[in-house]
Amino acid sequence: MKLFFISHPDCPRHRGPGYHPESPERLAAIDDQLIASGIEPWLRHREAPYATREQLLRVHSAEYLDALAGAVPGPGEWTTLDGGDTYFGEHSLDAAHRAAGAVVLAVDLVLANSTHTAFCSVRPPGHHAGADYGMGFCVFNNVAVGAAHAMEGHGLSRVAIVDFDVHHGNGTEDIFRDEPRVLFCSSFQHPFYPHRGADTVSDHILNLPLPAGTDGAALRAAVEQHWLPALDAFRPELILVSAGFDGHLEDDMASFRLVESDYAWLTGALYDLAKRHCDGRLVSVLEGGYNLSALSRSVAAHLKVLSEA
Repeated sequence: MKLFFISHPDCPRHRGPGYHPESPERLAAIDDQLIASGIEPWLRHREAPYATREQLLRVHSAEYLDALAGAVPGPGEWTTLDGGDTYFGEHSLDAAHRAAGAVVLAVDLVLANSTHTAFCSVRPPGHHAGADYGMGFCVFNNVAVGAAHAMEGHGLSRVAIVDFDVHHGNGTEDIFRDEPRVLFCSSFQHPFYPHRGADTVSDHILNLPLPAGTDGAALRAAVEQHWLPALDAFRPELILVSAGFDGHLEDDMASFRLVESDYAWLTGALYDLAKRHCDGRLVSVLEGGYNLSALSRSVAAHLKVLSEA
């Protein structure tokens, strides 16, 4: 049993007014599918701790944290962080602390246990959140908090973040723009929300803007040509994955044409890298994925590879 599965009951309590694609039902669908697929008994369950202010301050400003603490609405009320659809309700701050704390715990667990991996089944997602802003359904940048913890808490000097969500991880890029200890690789539909990343020039940020209609064959070719050689050359001591499954053919939030086998292939390629360079240490963090059936099947395919690797 090598796969830690980290979540917390606070995460489903983050809920918006009425229908919203980033819903508590996402986590429930994943849980149900893991049971149905037979993977659940192989998982080592852990509850996410509450991320501390010190851990969050490694990537977020004090002003942003204070503003969030002061913005928590009363029972049954809600607000937004971006004037749009990044909702923030009475339980959202607690859920966000748990989501970030899950990645901190995951980093601790895999660094203490070689050949182990971890999946953080958490919400709200994180990769659009920057140092002093939330957007795109994201409050704290969970994967960035984990990467910073690996560097500042464990002394790592080479951390790779791979983001295969269909939307560019603009917040992660902003946070680590001037941090060469992090190699950030993001694939995304372009042009598309958040309309960032296609023009980035950096020796440690490797973006793959891909057109609408991109299928598994096209994504695999781009990953093999651009990401895998760069990741091998970087020799990461830890791989963190922003695992968004909204590029699935059945997910109408975007226009990629990926299926479960594509996510399984990508997971296997990343885990092979982890085995070559960091004793198999890999942490995966849930980002997008809004068609409940496609999301849950894709996560099951992702975790099947990690649990059997």
